[in-house]
Amino acid sequence: MFFPGSRYEKVGTYQLTRPNGTLITVTKVPLPSNQPLLGYHRRLEGQRLDLIANNYLKDATAFWQLCDGNNAVVPDALAAHNLIGIPAKGS
Repeated sequence: MFFPGSRYEKVGTYQLTRPNGTLITVTKVPLPSNQPLLGYHRRLEGQRLDLIANNYLKDATAFWQLCDGNNAVVPDALAAHNLIGIPAKGS
């Protein structure tokens, strides 16, 4: 269901019953990692997280690790950050 390396790949699911009786499967929300940061990247205006992730983590799809390392639930939350914390690769 999720691509390999996704933050949701190994978090698991649970089931809920809606008021009309329909059973739905829900993905658990992953907890951010508490890994220390290796340093910071000064983000240029318009610079995309996937490019920053590719540069430091060697994987453009690992942009979510930048979000976790900066306590941002969604990538857009980092848009206002001038400095992006860089977590260890694969954290």
